[in-house]
Amino acid sequence: MAHSHGHSHATNKSYGKAFALGIGLNVAFIAVEIIYGLIANSSALLADAGHNASDVLGLVFAWTAMWLASIKPRGKYTYGLRKTTILVSILNALLLFGAVAVIGWDAIGKFKNPEPVAGSQVMIVAAIGVVINTLTALLFMKGQKDDLNIKGAFLHMAADAGVSLGVVVAGLLINLTGKQWIDPLTSFLIIAVIVWGTWRLFTDSVDLALDAVPKHINLEKVREFLLAQKGVENIHDLHIWAMSTTKVALTAHLIIPEGINDNFIGDLQHELEHEFGINHTTLQIENKSIEEDCEIDC
Repeated sequence: MAHSHGHSHATNKSYGKAFALGIGLNVAFIAVEIIYGLIANSSALLADAGHNASDVLGLVFAWTAMWLASIKPRGKYTYGLRKTTILVSILNALLLFGAVAVIGWDAIGKFKNPEPVAGSQVMIVAAIGVVINTLTALLFMKGQKDDLNIKGAFLHMAADAGVSLGVVVAGLLINLTGKQWIDPLTSFLIIAVIVWGTWRLFTDSVDLALDAVPKHINLEKVREFLLAQKGVENIHDLHIWAMSTTKVALTAHLIIPEGINDNFIGDLQHELEHEFGINHTTLQIENKSIEEDCEIDC
């Protein structure tokens, strides 16, 4: 019987400065949006501020995840603190649902009792948002090809630029038509965007917390890949789960009656990481007689 495990410690370029700059710019812009949202009496601007706040939290969590991943396991936390990134994602989703309720309540009030909205101020502030969100997205454009956290940051900021552009259009339409209901309607459209993204974040986070196989990995394809390896007659106790929002682990018992050579496990670990992005692997090699007595399968 043989046991072996593999770890991948990919050294990504540090994006600490990009995160700090992106968070700083967006926090300043959120403050401006809230102030001018109140001055211009625009629920659309306040909704966009809520949307931007949600994505600033996303940037903070992504940055934190990169930092936590660098902390070595110690004491009773033998896997380190990586899984806190999953727990915080659930908290983030719950906070966002609360923000949606507040934004929605304000927009409903504006529908029932329409009030004058300063369309020009809305346009100017939202246009600033387009610029800031675009610049922030560009900070992560290169790294998003290699790191899921960086990709998430890039997509969030790119989407924010689009939402801010929508608010610019709303301000223009208010100026052209004088229809005040355009403002709360824009709020509901932004709420729809937030709910769509937040629901996916919530369900994905719960799945990860329950050790479900990550969405980007096909369990059956991994099983077929392992069974296709030379000498492998069967496989049991195959488990794949997320150790964090960026690290994926696998354990499996491989039935190889004829045994293995010295390079088998190392090569297989490398291929699992290359083919499926599984970067923490533990494999147990067994002979056929042990497998016959094993009743556990998955």
